[in-house]
Amino acid sequence: MKTPRTVVVLAYEGVRLLDVTAPLEVFSTAQTLGARYRTLLVSPDGGPVTTSSGTRLLTDPAAGLDGRVHTLIVPGSPGLPHRPAPAGLLDAVRTLHSASWRTASVCTGAFALADAGLLEGRRAATHWRYAAALAHRHPGVDVDGDSIFVRDGRVYTSAGVSAGLDLALALVEADEGPDLARETARDLVVFLQRPGGQSQFSVASRTPAPRHETLGAVLRSVVADPAADHSLPALARRAGISARHLTRLFHDQVGSTPAAYVESVRLEAAQSLLDAGESVTAAARRSGLGSDETLRRAFLRRFGVTPSAYRARFRTTTPTG
Repeated sequence: MKTPRTVVVLAYEGVRLLDVTAPLEVFSTAQTLGARYRTLLVSPDGGPVTTSSGTRLLTDPAAGLDGRVHTLIVPGSPGLPHRPAPAGLLDAVRTLHSASWRTASVCTGAFALADAGLLEGRRAATHWRYAAALAHRHPGVDVDGDSIFVRDGRVYTSAGVSAGLDLALALVEADEGPDLARETARDLVVFLQRPGGQSQFSVASRTPAPRHETLGAVLRSVVADPAADHSLPALARRAGISARHLTRLFHDQVGSTPAAYVESVRLEAAQSLLDAGESVTAAARRSGLGSDETLRRAFLRRFGVTPSAYRARFRTTTPTG
């Protein structure tokens, strides 16, 4: 019998619980289906660690590992983007990485990899909310704020929280092939490969609150009725300012053009309509995007999937039986 692959998840004080448990669940489920894995939960010093949700996890000391590690997974925490890493974490990351065949992070765990010097000159993903912060702290890292996960050499990084599932399934697929990975995904009732990127899940929550109340009112009017006339002249008239001044406010306080913001809101509206079972034609018309072709081009450009593919995978269904 072949030696199992050792998968080590490195926990620490304040770690996010789902970042830890999601990959563990994927690898342990794959193991029950025939994959060769041995999962271990460790921390820099061993013993109990308290997660950000208050749940306590029992861990083994990272220094007590025997033999080489196949896969090291570093989960994230709410504190990593804002505060220095917990004591011993970066040293443990470096030591385990040097003994590992591949290293992966979940969500803001990318900050720990970057702070440990493992992402310099590499492309990396993290939670979309903290992508700019990671790029600012580590200019030598090519931060991808949209991808669900990114591989650069033997280092993998993933997006926010539940993306740890996507990453772990991709690692299982690389190790054991698509059939076993597909069975693992079916057992967990998740997608083997989630369509699109992080940008498919939010618009308003990604938009900074504007300092200018007139601009805030304009943004709310777009969200309230995406299919209305939101051309630049119409928005400027609504705000009572010039089109040039409104464009400047959008650039400074929203980080996009008025047209780009309107399209994002309309795409989100179209998503909701598709989720509710509307046809592609109805979603295009009611969201303000107009035609099927306009909606298709916008979906492909923004999410990397067609509206019909999105509708098939994400729409709300009524359980039977």
